[in-house]
Amino acid sequence: MDVIRLLEIRDTALSVDEVLGAVADHAAGGTALFIGTVREQDEGRQVSSLSYSAHPSAETELRRVAEKVAADFPVTALAAVHRIGDLELGDLAVIVAVACPHRAEAFAASRRLIDDLKHEVPIWKNQLFADGSAEWVGAGQES
Repeated sequence: MDVIRLLEIRDTALSVDEVLGAVADHAAGGTALFIGTVREQDEGRQVSSLSYSAHPSAETELRRVAEKVAADFPVTALAAVHRIGDLELGDLAVIVAVACPHRAEAFAASRRLIDDLKHEVPIWKNQLFADGSAEWVGAGQES
């Protein structure tokens, strides 16, 4: 069975339960979960909302990133979903989960998965600020 259980970029709400269910595995002693949400401030500026967009190759790149993590760590199950479209404060923007035989491996693999996703998958965020200004942040930039 493929250890990559769920990979998707979608324009509908994300579900923590769905992602955790996807990585449930009796061989795993540890599961690490990361949830990224829309925050109210960025670098001291009040965020009012944001919008994510993705290049058509984003899911292919997400799979490449996931396969690399699965090859580098003893992953028993892995899942990652990222939202696109308009999001409000508090909305879930990204969820990743990795199950491994031990917790240290799960933490390390999960960290690599979210970091590589943010740096390598062509997804861009347009932040709208309360003062009416906007800012684009994309793959390879901190956000």
